[in-house]
Amino acid sequence: MPVATADLYDELEEGIQSLSLQLRSFGRRSAFDGPIRTVRCFEDNALVKSVLATPGAGAVLVVDGAGSLATALMGDLIAASAVANGWAGVVINGAIRDRVAIDALDLGVKALGTNPRKSAKLGAGEVAVTLVIAGVVFRPGAHLYSDEDGILVER
Repeated sequence: MPVATADLYDELEEGIQSLSLQLRSFGRRSAFDGPIRTVRCFEDNALVKSVLATPGAGAVLVVDGAGSLATALMGDLIAASAVANGWAGVVINGAIRDRVAIDALDLGVKALGTNPRKSAKLGAGEVAVTLVIAGVVFRPGAHLYSDEDGILVER
């Protein structure tokens, strides 16, 4: 079971970043952690789908969708693929869809909200890049911790 983020912050205050962005929680895992992998995309989820179709080995995919709620960057089929491939969780600076189905999956998901509108499938964006979301740096390979209190990332 992952360590509580509040306790971890108290222990590692100087070596950890706290994400102030208020994300909603989805999926059956309310707490998850793992090494970070990243995707930057805008209203196009083709890269999200392709990355989550690869072995996750307990990693967490962080998706910077620029905060757009206009289209969903992940739905139930992509989330089910993440579960099948061993991902611990997905953090999306954007929207998801198929919330009820995702809530039934053994996956941790944090996102800004929901929108039933599907996204483009052109493959626009970048994979394995450093992201900065709300002042927090998400480097591929750094460790992310998430629970009901929020998200922490190694510096």
